[in-house]
Amino acid sequence: MIRINADDIVDAESFHTVFARAFGFPELYGRNMNAWIDCMGYLDDPTAEMSSVHVAQGETLALVVENAGGLKSRCPAIFADLIECTAFVNWRCVQAGVKPLLALAYNA
Repeated sequence: MIRINADDIVDAESFHTVFARAFGFPELYGRNMNAWIDCMGYLDDPTAEMSSVHVAQGETLALVVENAGGLKSRCPAIFADLIECTAFVNWRCVQAGVKPLLALAYNA
């Protein structure tokens, strides 16, 4: 389980800083949602070196967003991107015939 404090997210730049720190994204991380999808999509492949956080193949990581209500009201587009991009990471898994990588949970 990884917990993200949404109070630390006030714009796109801080979103990427918070996630890069929490997941140990590589220095080449592009700091955009396509790069976020790429990094999160390799959580079950440590050889890809896209994150320092890993789950075993076929396992799902719980991503808990603390204070999500504040993020939703403060940065609605970023909140929507988080939901959409998490769903896209999981869709890729389903298309590949494996369990979704991410379970997104909110704590108001």
